[in-house]
Amino acid sequence: MGIVLLLAGLYNLVWGAVCIAFPIATLELLGVEPRPTVPQLWQCIGMIVGVYGLGYLIASRDPFRHWPITLTGLLGKVFGPVGFFIAVSSDQLPMSMGWTILTNDLIWWLPFSGILWGAIRQHESLGSAYVMPESDAPLMDLRSNRGEKLDELADPQPQLVVFLRHAGCTFCREALADIAEQREQIESDGCGIVLIHMGENDRDEVFFANYDLDDLPRFSDPECRLYRQFGLDMGGFTELLGPMVWLRGFMAAFINGHGVGRLRGNGFQMPGVYVYHCGQILGGFQHARASDRPDYAALANALSEPERVPVVI
Repeated sequence: MGIVLLLAGLYNLVWGAVCIAFPIATLELLGVEPRPTVPQLWQCIGMIVGVYGLGYLIASRDPFRHWPITLTGLLGKVFGPVGFFIAVSSDQLPMSMGWTILTNDLIWWLPFSGILWGAIRQHESLGSAYVMPESDAPLMDLRSNRGEKLDELADPQPQLVVFLRHAGCTFCREALADIAEQREQIESDGCGIVLIHMGENDRDEVFFANYDLDDLPRFSDPECRLYRQFGLDMGGFTELLGPMVWLRGFMAAFINGHGVGRLRGNGFQMPGVYVYHCGQILGGFQHARASDRPDYAALANALSEPERVPVVI
């Protein structure tokens, strides 16, 4: 990321300096008639581009900290081409100027977007389990809304431990609706249900009551400590915002009526579900995409399969 911003800074400084020093020559090269006032305006544009270059050089020293500079630059590189194509369509600028749009703007869209994505992801990890030492022991520390530890629930009886996304996510709401629908079958297989979420137990009680699941034990884990303990990580771009996720999200939110809400918790956290008993994972489902829809009842029923291989955590 630092190299990308360093290259962008050097490019802008060179491009701006050339436009300031040789305005008429560069305009003629791009097929623009250098009328009396045009060279001065072109030099002004060169100055603006050069100043951006200085900003990119500063941001290259710490891309995540200086993300607003990158964001400002990306906005300019998006709006610039829009203005150019409007001007071309009205015959105010020649198409030959498109080379500047390619090198000044378009080639930087992906790397700048990647830097901003990384900055947001890094910001979400601050204060969470992903920057805590490996010796962190959430199974010992965290207690449910009823005061129990997870092992106190899972030692007498296997538990279907469901790790949810944030409450505003349509897939979190879909998951709760599926669990409510399959609850009787899950519990008839001798399996309890535990919900792990990133909200606050008292504040989210009404949210879970909407699905008639407020009587289930649930663990508030805003720092995602249990998530990491069970091997769940933060998702990448395709896992969270890929085409299939958007398609499934539209279906779940608007066709199936689960809706969406505001972000509450780590929006990058991936969900998952495990059958947990006596300190062992007996089976589970790790989402390849945030939109994956596991069969909770089938996982609970798989407890009776003799071929299951427990995994100690």
